[in-house]
Amino acid sequence: MEKYLDAFLNSFIGTLNWTWKSILFDVPWYTNYFWGIILLSILVWILEIAFPWRKNQAIFRSDFWLDAFYIFFNFFLFTIAISGFYKLLEMLFLDTVISFNTLAIFNIENWPSILQLAVFFVLLDFVQWFTHMLLHRYAFLWEFHKVHHSVKEMGFAAHMRYHWMENIFYKPLKTFAVMILGGFEPEQAYIVHFFAISIGHLNHSNIKLTWGPLKYIFNNPVMHLYHHAYELPENRKNGVNYGISLSLWDYIFKTDYIPEDSGLVPLGYEGDDELPKSFFGQLVHGFNFRQKNKKAN
Repeated sequence: MEKYLDAFLNSFIGTLNWTWKSILFDVPWYTNYFWGIILLSILVWILEIAFPWRKNQAIFRSDFWLDAFYIFFNFFLFTIAISGFYKLLEMLFLDTVISFNTLAIFNIENWPSILQLAVFFVLLDFVQWFTHMLLHRYAFLWEFHKVHHSVKEMGFAAHMRYHWMENIFYKPLKTFAVMILGGFEPEQAYIVHFFAISIGHLNHSNIKLTWGPLKYIFNNPVMHLYHHAYELPENRKNGVNYGISLSLWDYIFKTDYIPEDSGLVPLGYEGDDELPKSFFGQLVHGFNFRQKNKKAN
């Protein structure tokens, strides 16, 4: 029991210390997510201001500051708070069920680093695409995902407006993706992670990018805008364009949908006016799903 408690506290304190060291520039620059995300956000915001897709959208768009706070909450505050629990669950899982090597499908230890990262990136993106689709397909998951889809005007910071429970849903499957790659060094994952964050910021930005022929591989703001569209065809009511970094999964599984590219499509979902507008209201949203069902019936 003592080893689990020690692991819990060490993970919590370690994550807290690492975040503080990042703020003080006391970690290698290429692993400094804190200032890296701030710099990325400023750069994408400047691009939005200089080359706005929706020209009548204000620089400080609707809910700009709420979304900006979500960046720090979801990426730092919640990560610190939950880190000990993640470590505890990892130890319990490995001690009672299987080891990391048990699920390894193939070993990439001797592959070139760039190839390891590429394989990890593609595999992780598919896992996230699949998880994202589940968030739309199952009602109890959709209740939490509604927070992200309550965005009415798209901008880079909308990328990070999501319910903290989504971290809980994504984490096990992302861990599974690491476990099937025997010999992969998780320390390298920060490269893939930050690359994915950069694409996510761009996909939610007020910038018109399509990537030309590469649009069939990489997700883009035009494609992702329709993921947030208020109105969708009758046979696509569960959602479209689930891609996170890559669009190819949507083209492969026929969930792609881009009817036009004016950028003026209304965003949200039916009943989005009932979602709490405050951060704390959104923080607890989704846990009264059964009560809502009873009222509806």
